[in-house]
Amino acid sequence: MEYTTILLALALIFGLYMAWGIGANDVANAMATSVGAKALTVKKAILVAAVFEFLGAFLAGGEVTATIRKGIIDASMIDDANILLFGMLAALLAAGVWLTIASRFGWPVSTTHSIVGSIVGFALVSVGMEAVKWDQLSAIAASWVVSPVLSGTIAFILVSSVQKLIFDHEDPEVRARRYVPFYIFLAAAVISLVTFLKGLKHVGLDFTGIEAVLASLGIAALVTAVGVFAIKRLKPVSTAEHQHANVERTFAVLMVVTACAMAFAHGSNDVANAIGPVAAIVSIVNTGEITQTSPVSIYVLLLGAVGIVIGLATFGKRVMATVGQKITELTPSRGFAAELAAGTTVVLASGTGLPISTTHTLVGAVLGVGIARGIGALNMAVIRSIFMSWVITLPVGAGLAVIFYYVLRAILG
Repeated sequence: MEYTTILLALALIFGLYMAWGIGANDVANAMATSVGAKALTVKKAILVAAVFEFLGAFLAGGEVTATIRKGIIDASMIDDANILLFGMLAALLAAGVWLTIASRFGWPVSTTHSIVGSIVGFALVSVGMEAVKWDQLSAIAASWVVSPVLSGTIAFILVSSVQKLIFDHEDPEVRARRYVPFYIFLAAAVISLVTFLKGLKHVGLDFTGIEAVLASLGIAALVTAVGVFAIKRLKPVSTAEHQHANVERTFAVLMVVTACAMAFAHGSNDVANAIGPVAAIVSIVNTGEITQTSPVSIYVLLLGAVGIVIGLATFGKRVMATVGQKITELTPSRGFAAELAAGTTVVLASGTGLPISTTHTLVGAVLGVGIARGIGALNMAVIRSIFMSWVITLPVGAGLAVIFYYVLRAILG
């Protein structure tokens, strides 16, 4: 077998493995609140994610991808294309292995941080300290605090408002008819913005900030009108218990809609963690040159999209259980607050250029929901293990990448 064929085969196998890891860990995160709140069964969640993550990854995954995620190392300092070739193979394998370990223990970690840590690892041993953009790395480290605190605060405010405006009254269903349209509007606006800013920009549909906001407000108004019509058709019930159940049912429907949109945005955005390095390897093998961006073949996009779906279906249950059930008890209204808070944080981050992790954002939102019910509603042992897994993601990714880099060079170099 030709040397280049072996390299391409390894790139595709490792890329598929990394995409599988994203599905097992990150996508499980995105669907966890819906499953935890019992708005969707595990099977239905896998089905929803399969459709929307696949569409996001395949349709909006991008014709061109950044070769090196988040511009974390200076490619111009790498003068030998083979260094980047083996480095990217090592990074893919390292990130995939770490995601497998984390998923096995049910730890929701950041796939972006996994691949960034791995790339930093091979850069340190192959080029040196000066190749790493440390300011970029410190911004990523700051996001460990910024994203969960921001989303947690928004979730706390949302879940407290639902409690005060709707559930703390004798007639929660009447109150729900009055206030739920407001939440529908908010959710539709945020989801539309996430789709415009995160999803559709990869398809070549580039909207300005103002265009995205105006279009989102228009879509939100339309969705709200449909929602109001649907709510009016619901038959009111007399007992308070049934009223609570009906209100939660309304939020369950909203949750499914937010989950679909978040899955699409996630697929379009995070598939690059797997296909970026693959595209780089394919580009180097074909041209022998190092570039900051690489064209993405349809088959590479397809590889990423399929890998993500298989990862969720085969190994996503553990992470789903951690985020959806073990941090705090979720109901549809609480789960909706968490999803909407995570979406809002993604929009704010896109607008301000904050580097955030969707995983940290969602976990922070679930924490905010739990805190709104009192610290006693949180499982502190689970939270400690999650935080520990976040802190070790970068160094573990880097360490594994160093080992794999030397092994690959020894075998193939």
